[in-house]
Amino acid sequence: MTSRIEDVAADLLDRADGRTRFVVAIAGPPGAGKSTFVDDLSKVLRRQGASAAIVPMDGFHLDDAVLSDRGLLTRKGAPETFDVRGLLDIVRAIRSAQEEVFVPLFDRSRELAVAAARAVAPESRIVLLEGNYLLLDQHPWRLLSGLVDCSIMLMPSTDILEERLMQRWLGLGMPEAEARAKVMENDLPNGSLVRTSSRPADIILS
Repeated sequence: MTSRIEDVAADLLDRADGRTRFVVAIAGPPGAGKSTFVDDLSKVLRRQGASAAIVPMDGFHLDDAVLSDRGLLTRKGAPETFDVRGLLDIVRAIRSAQEEVFVPLFDRSRELAVAAARAVAPESRIVLLEGNYLLLDQHPWRLLSGLVDCSIMLMPSTDILEERLMQRWLGLGMPEAEARAKVMENDLPNGSLVRTSSRPADIILS
């Protein structure tokens, strides 16, 4: 894994050469390991002298109250349960690299987004966007295509995804039957959508 991340970092640095701001979308199904990959990638980029910032898509989850009003609470994590317009606005501001941009983060232990929880500084040359649907070829998600400079897709096997997702929910104290239902009825179908309906990525990692 370390050598693979170092190779990806070297590739991104080559692509970003001469750019004051280079935006990378890292997509993949739920459980693909995106957050861990992006954290490790940012560390490698910083060791190589590049300033890097991370912006997770999960910070744009709609609140449970809104989802309940719309009958979408059981589908939380599906494409229609995110504030895509808010995400687009933030990415446009980040892309301009004119000023500090505050972004929301998702607190999984409380299942809610926290506003203005991280700052992206103007001098952060490489910005790593991370989330399931960043390459989804459906409106309004496809509007992101003109706002990113490079894309990476993480695509482990379904068996690996299922195992990781079960461990995620069990680790948060969810009963096994409830966790199994969430994985099989929501997470894996969302992952299948990512697998079948995303635009081709510049870099694909299994």
